[in-house]
Amino acid sequence: MPPKADRDDTVSLADLPPGARAEVESVDEDGPLGRRLLDLGFAPRTQVRVVRRAPLGDPVVYELRGTRLCLRRSEAKRIRVRRS
Repeated sequence: MPPKADRDDTVSLADLPPGARAEVESVDEDGPLGRRLLDLGFAPRTQVRVVRRAPLGDPVVYELRGTRLCLRRSEAKRIRVRRS
């Protein structure tokens, strides 16, 4: 079953399956974690790819701007993306 999409057709980064590609639309910037996600490169219009998911589903490896980063689902839920 595909993840739920908002009315603007974006989904949470945490909902994408391995191999999927997307473009960052927005980041929930509240608190230090939101700022850290922006500092790591999850800025609007950045292309991101889901590389792989851990055996138990958390954490997940993402590739963006030539770098691979690992995020927990709770962190990835703060990032809204549009599938490419």
